[in-house]
Amino acid sequence: MNRERQTVKKLFDKLCKQEKQPFPKKRQPLDAPLKGGVYIIRKNKTILHVGRTHRGRNGIHQTLANHLHGSSSFTENYLHGNGATLRKKGYTYQYLKLEDSRKRALLEHYAIGTLCPRHLGTGK
Repeated sequence: MNRERQTVKKLFDKLCKQEKQPFPKKRQPLDAPLKGGVYIIRKNKTILHVGRTHRGRNGIHQTLANHLHGSSSFTENYLHGNGATLRKKGYTYQYLKLEDSRKRALLEHYAIGTLCPRHLGTGK
């Protein structure tokens, strides 16, 4: 196995070990970093979506907030435009901060291929 593949596998293992956090209730703050990274959204044990930050200034925080506000292909296509669904019991997210854009892309693709989420993002 080449060195880069080993690095991505280690990052994947680290991502999967991150704490699962519930989405905030209405008017509560979203606890996510303003840095880039990769994240997983679940409902209970079912993997719904794997994503990464691309260009946003506010990193993972902005991306997850976009999901909550219905401004993503995930919420439009999978949650029928209702991002508030994520505030219900059982919906969680976990993330791994990762500044390197190549590693983010490789980790996102590796996680998608490994976890087979219900929704595959098409971007907006």
